[in-house]
Formats: sequence, C-alpha cells, structure tokens
Amino acid sequence: MKPDFDVTIIGAGVIGLAIAREFACAGKSVLVLEKASRAGTETSARNSEVIHAGIYYPTGTLKARLCVEGKQLLYDYCASHGVETKRLGKIIAATSPEEEAKLQSIKSLADANGVTDLEWLTPADVAKLEPELHCTRALLSSSTGIVDASAFMLSLQGEAEAKGATFAFNTTFSGAHQRDGHFIVQADETEFTSAALINSAGHGAHQTAVSVEGYAPENLPPKFFARGSYCSLSGKSPFTHLIYPVPVSGALGIHATLDMGASVRFGPNIQWIDSLDYAMPEGLPEAFREAIASYWPAVRERQLEPSYCGIRPKIHGPGEPFADFMIQTEKHHGIKSLVNLFGLESPGLTASLAIAQEVVNRL
Repeated sequence: MKPDFDVTIIGAGVIGLAIAREFACAGKSVLVLEKASRAGTETSARNSEVIHAGIYYPTGTLKARLCVEGKQLLYDYCASHGVETKRLGKIIAATSPEEEAKLQSIKSLADANGVTDLEWLTPADVAKLEPELHCTRALLSSSTGIVDASAFMLSLQGEAEAKGATFAFNTTFSGAHQRDGHFIVQADETEFTSAALINSAGHGAHQTAVSVEGYAPENLPPKFFARGSYCSLSGKSPFTHLIYPVPVSGALGIHATLDMGASVRFGPNIQWIDSLDYAMPEGLPEAFREAIASYWPAVRERQLEPSYCGIRPKIHGPGEPFADFMIQTEKHHGIKSLVNLFGLESPGLTASLAIAQEVVNRL
C-alpha cells in the first residue's frame, strides 16, 4: 500500500527546511513536523548569519566538503530567490609571531579544502582596508559573507510548500515503527505512514532517534550543550569587513560580525552548560572587551551591551578533538530509510543546501 508521505522530516530548522525543499523539488510528497509555532526558532535563529568559506575544518570531513559546496549553493540560491546576502569578506588577524604561525597553518588547510581565495595582508594592507584594526599579519577571505537567515528560511519553506510539502507546526513527534516496509509515525494524537524518516530535530535529535522502534541507544553519539553569547556595539561600526582573531581551542574567538543594517556584534564565546539555558551570563561586556582589545584597542572607549545567545548542538565535549557532522543511515543503525542528523552546528547554515543534497543522495 502506498504510504501517506514519501518523506517525513522532524524539525523545521534551516537544515530541515533545506531537506524538505530538496525532496519536494524532486517530486516527493513531504511532511515536516515542528514542535514550535514556526520554522527556525532555536539554533537557526541564534547565530551570526555568517556564510563561511570552509577554512578551518579538517580536510576530507563532511564539514569541510559540505561547507565549500554549500557556500556556493547558498550564494546562488539567494541570488535567484531574492534573499539578501553581502559578500563582505573576512579578515583573520594575527597579533603575535605565534599567531602568525597559526595563520600559515590556516592558509595551508584552506588550500587543501579547495578554498583558493585567501590573500595575505601586511599591516599596511590592513590599514587601508580597516584603519582601526591592529595586527601584525592577516589573511583576507573574500568569499566569506553574511545572509539574511530569516529570509532564507522563509524562502525555503515557501518553495517547499509551493512544490507540495506540508508543514505541521505545534506538532510533536512521539514515535515510529516499521511495518510492511513503511514507518508508522505517531505525532500528538495523529498516526500516519511514511516511506522515509529524517531526524533533523537539532537539540532533540537524540530523543527523536531513540523514539524509533529498533534504534539501539548505543548508536547515539555523545550530547553536549555549548552556549555562545553575543554583545552588540553601540554607535557606528568601525569595520566594513568581518574581523576574526586567530582561532582558539574549540571556537573561533570573539569576532566582529556585521548584520544587514551594518551594526556590529561581537561573539560568540563558548560556555559548556548542562541544559538548554538561553539566559545571558553576567559580566559579558567586560570579558569581551579585553578579548577584543587585542585586535581593536579602541573598544575600550566604546559601549558594549549584551545581545543574545545560541546553543551549539555538540557531539564532543570540552577538550575533546574535532567532531564532524554525523549523518546516520541504515549502515550505521540497521533501520532502512531512517536518517539521523547529529552535531549539525556551524557551518550548518552555510552548508544547509549541500547537506540536503547529501541526505537525498544517501537515501
């Protein structure tokens, strides 16, 4: 018997939306379940909106490949769908000989990842581009930019719906089991059938996975919460580019990004927490100011205000080595037509369209 839907997607963050669009455009019947009242209310709405170049990720990983592929897909999609992007460029600034050595490693890694547009900058070069930026050497990534993430998600949802996808908001997935080759899916008080099931539930991905009958809990990756907070700068922006320090362990450091209105925000930091807690920590402006002053001394005379925070869905903890995106399919857990997505943190927004293609190809 034909199932009610070809594909059911759990979670309407930016990645769930991209997957829904990809399947709908391929002519599949698609249902998206989302517990919130609208799309993209958690991780997808709490980030820097940066379009990453694919510089920092180990060569050959999903993060490296899908970021580079997704960056171009994202720019092309936004250009053809009227979603605003700005290719501002990013300056990675070293402030010591030790950091200069790290810049060389970053350049080599970027080259290996197929990011070929990085340019070396001297302090004199930097002074022409960003007079207030202090550094001893820098790299310019001209393909790094920003995107209106809300408009992008609305566009993905609209196109998916135009191609026949159905969105069920305020609806919680409660479980599924397979019978006669299809999933019997329970959501609130409703039951229906689906040929394939995609778990794109973000912070809820672990609970969603174990709610599928036959999924062994030992197949779950670890689960951690890493809160990243931002501060906004009052007054006129000192920069026209995105400004990044040399990365620190586990994060990219307190960097300066611009929004579509050219306002500056600094962050994120990284704070390991035990649960989904979006409360802003105290003392952020003071702590941020000292970190920022290493590359922008004039911050000491400017006003910083706490802005917002997001929580990265990590599958590795503090002090642990790099963890890649995890896309689990039948070969990993033994359940046909089930895909689980774990650890879809940055560069998830940039890579979203490429991730969607990857999921479709793996099914």
